[in-house]
Amino acid sequence: MNQDLPATVRARKGQIANGYPIGMLCAQWNIPFVPGDLNHVGTFSFPMRYVEVQGLIGADILRGDGAKFTDLILTAAQGLETEGVRAITSNCGFMAVFQEAVSAAVNVPVFLSSLLQLDMVTRMVGPDRRVGVLSANAAAVTPALLEGVGFTDTDRIVVQGLESYDHFREVILDEVGEMEPLRFADEVVEGARELQRSNPDIGAIVTECSDLPAYSAAIRAATGLPVYDWASFIDYVHHAVNPRTYSGIY
Repeated sequence: MNQDLPATVRARKGQIANGYPIGMLCAQWNIPFVPGDLNHVGTFSFPMRYVEVQGLIGADILRGDGAKFTDLILTAAQGLETEGVRAITSNCGFMAVFQEAVSAAVNVPVFLSSLLQLDMVTRMVGPDRRVGVLSANAAAVTPALLEGVGFTDTDRIVVQGLESYDHFREVILDEVGEMEPLRFADEVVEGARELQRSNPDIGAIVTECSDLPAYSAAIRAATGLPVYDWASFIDYVHHAVNPRTYSGIY
């Protein structure tokens, strides 16, 4: 008998399952989810509790008009906490607008945007280098959005949007519902190259969009720069709330 078993296990109100380490608040999209996308179950080595937030329109959030959905987000986040998740994330980097409100409303770690990594990464590259941000929509990466993740040193970053690339735009912003994977990947990598060409002083890239982790290896190969994506960030938090145990020879 396992001596580590708890004395009592209690049901949680409203639970439909148990044991999900991380819950993801999902906006509604009409976008294909490929391996490496946050919404593809094969992206993670652990089960992810996906929750579609009814009425949360992804296109509005992507264009910087998300604040009106705060009540919907808070209700969904509190539901995830009730179910027993140990941390809460989302599937759009522009949900940074909800970061402070959600983290104040629940008692588990909340990390709603990959942009939360900016403060750490700018410190990692040193004072003489900047960090490139590869984003789905550059115009929506405003100082107000960045304040939501506690980042105010905007001189330390430079933003490259992918909205001007034809196929990226039709897949992500226009939501046509289908993707040509090779064409899409080529545009993402070219966006990263352009970011580096225009800003040779950048020392790392942070990808904002939840669809971009699939291309981190290609971006790294094309630029030679370290790439901090959202899937790796989720893995990091997963290890914090569900630490691995170690064994070996003493």
